[in-house]
Amino acid sequence: MADTTREIERKFEFSKAASARRGLPDLTGTAAVAAVTDQGTVELDAVYYDTPDQRLAADGLTLRRRTGGADEGWHLKLPVSPGVRDEVGAPLGDTVPPALAALVRSRTRGAALTPQVRLVSSRHVSHLLDADGTLLAELSTDDVVAERGEATAAWTEVEVELADGVDPGLLDAVEKTFRKAGLRVSDAPSKLARALAETGAEPPARPDGRGPGSGDTAGAHVLAYLREQRDALVAHDPAVRRDLPDSVHQMRVATRRLRSALKTYRKVLDREATDPVGDELRWLAAELGVDRDQEVLAERLQAHLTELPPTLLTGPVRDRLRTWNTARRSASRRRALDALDSDRYISLLNTLDATLDAPPLLDGAARSPRKALRKAVLRDYARLAARIDSALALDEGRERDVALHEARKAAKRVRYAAESAVPALGKPAKRLAKAVKKVQSLLGDHQDSVVARDALRGLADQATDAGEPAFTWGLLYGREEALAERRERELPAVWAKASAPTLRTALK
Repeated sequence: MADTTREIERKFEFSKAASARRGLPDLTGTAAVAAVTDQGTVELDAVYYDTPDQRLAADGLTLRRRTGGADEGWHLKLPVSPGVRDEVGAPLGDTVPPALAALVRSRTRGAALTPQVRLVSSRHVSHLLDADGTLLAELSTDDVVAERGEATAAWTEVEVELADGVDPGLLDAVEKTFRKAGLRVSDAPSKLARALAETGAEPPARPDGRGPGSGDTAGAHVLAYLREQRDALVAHDPAVRRDLPDSVHQMRVATRRLRSALKTYRKVLDREATDPVGDELRWLAAELGVDRDQEVLAERLQAHLTELPPTLLTGPVRDRLRTWNTARRSASRRRALDALDSDRYISLLNTLDATLDAPPLLDGAARSPRKALRKAVLRDYARLAARIDSALALDEGRERDVALHEARKAAKRVRYAAESAVPALGKPAKRLAKAVKKVQSLLGDHQDSVVARDALRGLADQATDAGEPAFTWGLLYGREEALAERRERELPAVWAKASAPTLRTALK
């Protein structure tokens, strides 16, 4: 993967011409700044790439090819939070590097990335240093000229970018000093955004999430939720490709929430039209799930080993677990990436967009959101209650384990439904979601124990075949078995709280 740096910066502009003539104030003495050193001027020439309909700009991403400066090359900037972006770099070349093209695939979906805007900048750089001479931030004053076809624009921009590990509070102190000198925080989130705006090529506005039509309807609420999850799915794609912590989990959650909502709100959206979308979402969740499940399983087994005293660790158990996990994670990660690189995945994203742009609304979509969403949540609750009752009626064993796993999936659906209904139903929906989440978590721990025991049997067999002691693996198996039994004993009490009638009657 290409090199990545985290940018924490703030952009400023002069509020009046008189302020610009006076120039920048001396920042010496601002917060921990003990000295400001001149680093000279560099000439930069950047060409920004996007699809013809500006899909990257619409989502706040920028992709550029820049010459000049110490870091010339290709740069993809991904928004993290206001004022914070991850910059992924690649060496200078004539075409978009494949590694960067992959990171924007969930946006471009096969559309060509072509030059859109050229920015030529004369950048004067200073370094802000502390008393020890350590770099705190880089201060840049850019005289920018933007070119888009025949249209041009010019402006001066001041940027303060923190060095790694520096307290972001420094930016607040600099802003306070700048305000007194006639500078204000720039309205434009990036140079590209300003260039597009000032050359008459602003990207199309993002949908407001309320869906077609107007009014406070069930359809508007459901579509807003679905669009939110669709956006999360697309946004997590680059993080999964970069193998960032928890990224696969978050992407799979968005996928599951989408699929769950399509089922929950079958009185709002026509299932005949949405079921095929749901089937494809199930496929994607399954492909992502292999990697996520292996990650969770390995962390669980490693934690168990850490809890054991050294006297109970017989044989090379840590090495065997590491080798076993490395082999399985390599295969599972490749499977997840293959799914994201597939035509099937892009087809799913396009179909999902088309469904949300022209939703197959039923008559129920025009109803009051409170009434319609309440009924949907209670239908899912009734399904969960039936599954819990069926599972608890079974004797311990494989059949009960399967039934509890099905109850867990039903609990997750109720939780998602209640959370999606919070904008319409308020705190009662939030309280129900919280209560059901406890049921889901307990059943999830139980299912993780079932999966862990299967893995431990396999690890014990591998150890035996290699002539290693299998004692530790058997010990962990027994601990997992005891944990599962404990969770089953705890379930009735946890379920009793989640199934309290007052939680449901409050959904009015």
